[in-house]
Amino acid sequence: MLGHPKIVARGALAALLPAARPGKTVVFTNGCFDLLHPGHVDLLARAAALGDLLIVGLNSDASVARLKGPSRPVTPFAERAYVLAGLASVDYVAGFEEDTPLALITELAPDVLVKGGDWPVPAIVGGEAVAARGGRVVSLPLLPGFSTTRLIEKIAGRARGRD
Repeated sequence: MLGHPKIVARGALAALLPAARPGKTVVFTNGCFDLLHPGHVDLLARAAALGDLLIVGLNSDASVARLKGPSRPVTPFAERAYVLAGLASVDYVAGFEEDTPLALITELAPDVLVKGGDWPVPAIVGGEAVAARGGRVVSLPLLPGFSTTRLIEKIAGRARGRD
């Protein structure tokens, strides 16, 4: 299995975060991050700029399959987590099994909750919990032209001799 010090089990992250956060703004975002692309990297860098520590909640393989269909994820959890952990903008990666990150957000109590612009602020899971503690909920515009689904379709088209 691919290991990286930034990949932390959910319970361990909740335990170490209080010592890591004094005086720091903790930012949280989440997603499947299947086939990491420039849109993901851009969003993560801009999310990190909103605070001092960026935590990425990463859907488990089973969670991705339930949300995206049985052919997903293309990239297994350990590989997705390793690639995310390799980004300078990311401080911690924690997996979650549920379909939404609500329980993880509640456990970690971030100061800022971020999603991409395809999520309006009122629809961001965990937003109410973060706002109730005085935190901010932010929907950042997406970098146009990048989509995992579009990338998969492009690869599949080339495999069939199209494109």
